[in-house]
Amino acid sequence: MSAGIVYELLRFRTRDRGETTVYLVRHPLRATRVTIHSFEEPTRLDHWCAAHRRPEAIVAGFFVRDPYRPLGEVRLGGAAVEHEPVAQPWTGSRSCVYVDEYGVTLGPREAFGAAPDGDLVQAGPLLVHEDRVVVEDGDREGFSAGASQFDSDITIGRYPRCALGVSGDELLAVCCDGRRSGVDVGLELGELARLLVSYGAHEAINLDGGGSSTLVHRGHLLNRPYSNDDQPAPESRPILTALLFDPVSS
Repeated sequence: MSAGIVYELLRFRTRDRGETTVYLVRHPLRATRVTIHSFEEPTRLDHWCAAHRRPEAIVAGFFVRDPYRPLGEVRLGGAAVEHEPVAQPWTGSRSCVYVDEYGVTLGPREAFGAAPDGDLVQAGPLLVHEDRVVVEDGDREGFSAGASQFDSDITIGRYPRCALGVSGDELLAVCCDGRRSGVDVGLELGELARLLVSYGAHEAINLDGGGSSTLVHRGHLLNRPYSNDDQPAPESRPILTALLFDPVSS
């Protein structure tokens, strides 16, 4: 495991005095290599990480069911992966995680050209840009107007959430619990964005959440994923894309 990884656990109080559990893994930016992984079949990320000795990971983009495929563009080493396109006119504005030889960049799909050489996965919405919370600046990425591609409008309400933040010297992998009555209420996207700013994020993006929320550290699932309110036994949901964090070879 790369030296310098720091894990933090906290209880966050929401503006209406509810509480939720938040998990943060800080990865040193210059000592960490990020790759985007796409599974051929839906896969439980924590089980896969344990089996393949990849101890650090977080869920990445959304997916659709029947047939299972990523919702939004995915590219690995410049090659496109079969996916369900984001509905027009939001294809170009929907935010991405882009990884190339220069590092990790967050931004709208249109910022990376028609056929970028690196790894790319669409997720979103963008939470923080240039140190400022931007997720509350209207429906710029079409998550409300295009909510028919999801189970619901993910921008409304408190849910389990995952996000990736980038600071001057760290990658911030963040996840929160939710859907547990009297224990974990989840976070609104604005609350998640402000939390990331407090952690030092200059840029941040929302990743898949709800029952798909999955954050793995030292090979173990940190969060408690609930697909439904107060389900008896929380367990990770099979997903299709993930961000993997590996130490840079010396």
